[in-house]
Amino acid sequence: MNDLEMKMRDNITVETVSKTILTETAKWGFKPSDYMLLVNGLLDLSLTKPPQNESKEKNIDMWVTFVRETKVIKDPMMDMIVGDHSTWQSAFIINKDGDTTAIVGDMELENFVKSGVYKNITGYLKSFKQPFVDYLKKKNPQTIAFNYSVNSILADGMTHGMFKLLMEYLEGSGYENKIVSAEEIISALRGRKSDKELAIMQGAVDETLKIFNMVTAYIKPGLTEKDIANYVLKVTHEKGFSLAWDEETCPAVFTGPNPANPHAGPTDRKIEKGHMINMDFGINYRGYCSDLQRTWYVLNDGETKAPEAVQKGFDVIRDSIQMVADAIKPGVTGVEMDDIARNYIMKNGYPEYPHGLGHQVGKEVHDGGAGLFPRWEKYGNTPFLELEERQVFTIEPRLPVEGYGVSTIEEEVYLTKDGCKFISNPQKKLILV
Repeated sequence: MNDLEMKMRDNITVETVSKTILTETAKWGFKPSDYMLLVNGLLDLSLTKPPQNESKEKNIDMWVTFVRETKVIKDPMMDMIVGDHSTWQSAFIINKDGDTTAIVGDMELENFVKSGVYKNITGYLKSFKQPFVDYLKKKNPQTIAFNYSVNSILADGMTHGMFKLLMEYLEGSGYENKIVSAEEIISALRGRKSDKELAIMQGAVDETLKIFNMVTAYIKPGLTEKDIANYVLKVTHEKGFSLAWDEETCPAVFTGPNPANPHAGPTDRKIEKGHMINMDFGINYRGYCSDLQRTWYVLNDGETKAPEAVQKGFDVIRDSIQMVADAIKPGVTGVEMDDIARNYIMKNGYPEYPHGLGHQVGKEVHDGGAGLFPRWEKYGNTPFLELEERQVFTIEPRLPVEGYGVSTIEEEVYLTKDGCKFISNPQKKLILV
């Protein structure tokens, strides 16, 4: 047992485990086996789930990732905690006591033995049910977290069919009444960034902003949204980066009044003088994503500055972001942060933006659990989860400026002990073209 494992066994609390994880490990370049150190501590944390501001202590004895045919339907956590694919029904099990066991088909047993990720590998030929239930009886967990969730897609890797199989296997064992979602474990594991992860994410943002600067020099009337997007794709490819999300909408480019919806792809619409232009774009840099937006205004003939309506729209967005940055810190909820920006924008006479204020960023462009979301049904409990130190969030409000286009900025921040720091260099001035 190494020093890190010893500390985590002797000091199982939210504060000490988090501190040990974050100061003594660097997750960039981690093999799945390295993530086990983080998971073993997280299983013993007192986890909070406050959909109605009610705290309920949870003590997770066992985390099970139940999968099959992962090359067809891949659980979002496979790369982090397994590192290989699985064909037959398999359970990858991590226990609070430090034991890790994989129950896999016989034909794949050797692969998992060689990988060394799990301490114990159990193979089966004809039936997964028996070795799985036998293992549960041996460990006798009182709370078992499985890979399903109604709130977080990153914790919802189990299909409905697999869930029905699981319930069939557990029927009559007593363990069917002891299952919970693994969303809280997964949210913590993906959300809390180490120093090295934050350094990589800083690099991702820096490289992204360089591309935005190149776009500033490239924009001119007569180019289409697709021209801008193709230029960005060409530059990104030349720099050797991949995209943070699908090429159809990365980058998303919008010019002029009444543009397409925020997640629409670029069109043949031409840039004209008097247009506001915005772009939503991010890269995948060393396994971590960036996600930023910037706004430009194309000067009309005779103009030396933006019209008053355009400038006001930009200023309101800029100021709403700063207001949130001044208020955000560990312990607040995302809905409180969304309220700040949303209410300020509406108070200034604009309609509310049609999405959440921001989301977590990490190995995926939409990562983690908690978000800066409004109290809308579609967001489940995620607006009400308390934010944690070292989580990374976007802040991305928007508003329409009638006759000109849309004003929007997207920045990235990470939470410190008592506030936040910008990862991106905030756009403080409207970019004039």
